[in-house]
Amino acid sequence: MPALRRLAETHGVLLVITQPDRPAGRGLALTAPPTKEVARELGIPVLQPRSINALSALDQLRELDLDVLVVAAFGQFLREGVLRLPRLGCVNIHASLLPKYRGAAPVAWAILRGETETGVTTFVLDEGMDTGPCLLQRTVAVGPDETAGELEARLAEVGADLIVESLEGIATGQIVPIPQPAEGTLAPKLHREDGRIRWEWEARRIHDLVRGTHPWPGAHTTLRDRLVKVHRTRVVEDEGGRAPGTILPRRDRLLVATGRGTLEILELQPAGCRTISGPEFNRGYCRIPGTRFA
Repeated sequence: MPALRRLAETHGVLLVITQPDRPAGRGLALTAPPTKEVARELGIPVLQPRSINALSALDQLRELDLDVLVVAAFGQFLREGVLRLPRLGCVNIHASLLPKYRGAAPVAWAILRGETETGVTTFVLDEGMDTGPCLLQRTVAVGPDETAGELEARLAEVGADLIVESLEGIATGQIVPIPQPAEGTLAPKLHREDGRIRWEWEARRIHDLVRGTHPWPGAHTTLRDRLVKVHRTRVVEDEGGRAPGTILPRRDRLLVATGRGTLEILELQPAGCRTISGPEFNRGYCRIPGTRFA
């Protein structure tokens, strides 16, 4: 929640709007969103409507006489009634270089597509999906082994700086919104099946899948019909000559043949087991020559 903390320090925040508490964990206890916890820490009132577009929510927002409404990974579409309330509009912090990767999972899709750079965009919301006019952008390099979770954390810090700069710029008239091109690429929400490893793919593409789906939904494969989650990998020099998914006979490294190239699995988690290293997995699960992931 870097943006919320920075805005509280620099501009003052009248209200935090976030999703309702939801069941979580094995006990399915009602759990507050992280944004709510930070707001409580900062002493900021919290509103948790099922729909921000509901009349009851609109009435509460009208009473605040808002200058601007800042949106970040909110998860609900804002309709015209909300968009027209703040004097300076609703400003979104989006973790991509728009118009690339419009949608719910821009960081994951940037990694899945093998991008070497991405960034953060601030823009004025309209009723489209991340289509409003842009204010500022900042480019960020993507590390070759960086996961979606790690990159999101870095981009959140960049977004915190960028939103402060954006609000100051639109308040003084120094930043003028620039319309986006109509065409763009989409970054839809990921589902569990999106994390399934297809060993016929080349090693680099599988490596990007593992990075892009960590921590959600997580990359996975099967061994003898049992689920195995794959957490970290590395592309190694091509050894070739084996069917995709075949575990190569190495004691100190877990190497797997792919459709093109070889992938080293550094960390993985068999069903019902803790996360273990590749060599640990070799010693416990791969004593039969020619063992293959499916």
